[in-house]
Amino acid sequence: MICLEGNGLRFAHRDRPVLNGASLAIVPGEIVSLLGANGAGKSTLLRLLLGLLKPQSGTVRLNGQALPELGRRQIARYLAYVPQIHTAPFPYQVQDVIMLGLWPETGFLRNPSLDDEEKIIVVLERLGIAHLARRPYTEISGGERQLALIGRALVQGARILIMDEPMSGLDYGHQIRLIEHLQELAEEGRSVLMSTHHPEQALWASTRVALLHAGRIEADGLPGDVLTREAMHRLYQVEIIAVNALDGRMAFLPARRDRHAGVGE
Repeated sequence: MICLEGNGLRFAHRDRPVLNGASLAIVPGEIVSLLGANGAGKSTLLRLLLGLLKPQSGTVRLNGQALPELGRRQIARYLAYVPQIHTAPFPYQVQDVIMLGLWPETGFLRNPSLDDEEKIIVVLERLGIAHLARRPYTEISGGERQLALIGRALVQGARILIMDEPMSGLDYGHQIRLIEHLQELAEEGRSVLMSTHHPEQALWASTRVALLHAGRIEADGLPGDVLTREAMHRLYQVEIIAVNALDGRMAFLPARRDRHAGVGE
């Protein structure tokens, strides 16, 4: 069983504490949504779990082995990263950006085989971006770039996908389709950890939700148990109401304010 686990992670930026003993584990078949306010340390936690940052204390283990003991190529066979913002320095074609996901297996020097090219085609079609295959990556929209990066992660074959706000830049239709893709990946035994600012997406897409607050994971469990009105107020310092749909699903709305209160008094 491929498991990624961070325990007691502490990290500071320029002596400003960001994480203060955060712990989080990811196991196969899960979609875990990580919520927290801006500056709470979500991106920092993701980078620590990927080995892109070194914790000042605490440990990150992949399959029981300390992450620093593994080489980057070995880590890439298990972990794939989809950043929130990515700008390519050269106008690679979209299919070439996706093909970069093959390097943990093939290296950079080997020309792609027919099987490799077939993998690229399958991923392009799966994500609905086959029409972008030969478009320059620098000339497509931010949302389309996000889908290309997800395609690169899929081609990489990694069993754990770590995504920093993957829905940003996607229109509503692409958000729904992406969530469906992620659910399919989880059903296949892959794991997904994604940060998000949208509790509704977490309610719909996730098998687990973790709340990052004051440098720690303060709640971690089933979406319906963790995502409460009180928890959202604590995280974001706003008054909201929870709305239950007829099919049992829940959504959050800002509490209505009487803007005319006190006028004329």
